[in-house]
Amino acid sequence: MKEAIVEIERIKKSINELRLSGIHESLDRRIAEALADNLSYEVFLSLLIEDERQSRKNKIAKKLDTLAQFRRESYFENWDSGIDRGLSKQKVRELSTVGFFQEKKNLIILGPTGCVKTHLSIAIGKSACQLQLSVLFTSLNQLFEDALSHRVSGKYATWSKKTKNIDIIIFDDFGLRTYTHDEAIILLDLIEDRYQKKVHIFSSQVEVEGWKTLFEDPVIADAIVDRIKNPSEKIKMTGGSYRERIGK
Repeated sequence: MKEAIVEIERIKKSINELRLSGIHESLDRRIAEALADNLSYEVFLSLLIEDERQSRKNKIAKKLDTLAQFRRESYFENWDSGIDRGLSKQKVRELSTVGFFQEKKNLIILGPTGCVKTHLSIAIGKSACQLQLSVLFTSLNQLFEDALSHRVSGKYATWSKKTKNIDIIIFDDFGLRTYTHDEAIILLDLIEDRYQKKVHIFSSQVEVEGWKTLFEDPVIADAIVDRIKNPSEKIKMTGGSYRERIGK
């Protein structure tokens, strides 16, 4: 028995040196299971490999979640299905699989203030991180501020390339104000370069038909809206203000 313990400690040391943290965390539990259930060596090894694979996947997802800069914690697991928001349970499940990314379709989430558009977009973004997709949660105001600061520092090209490579960019509260010519050029450049390669999620109180009026130049406006809409899927949310509901 003493020899077995010494051997296990030696194995753990080797596992640490190889940085197999998933196996290190589960080794004692898997050994106990193997002894209790009389598992074969093949099954025992398979379980350890799966523990390591899942551990690495979770670490990547956690890193992606941090880089996404989500405003708050929102998950589909916490989705309140007791309130009718115009989304069926089937549609909620469909959105949680992030299938629109494989189809390279943008998502347009519309609805009045307080109808949890942001909650939905973050939940989708967090699901995407779990699927090892890179995500950025931002507003157009923040995007333009970032672009300007990187221009001033002479690092715009690097910032632009990095941003264009993100799998899913979530623009929260699109259309809260009108956008200047220079801002429209930045947005068009971003969307054009990512067209049918990456995707965007836009949450907005403004109906799509009114988006063209948000930009000074009608030609640029038409180009931006056309690339957002085609192809895209529109999600229309209802149900009034959730903040008012939980405040009662």
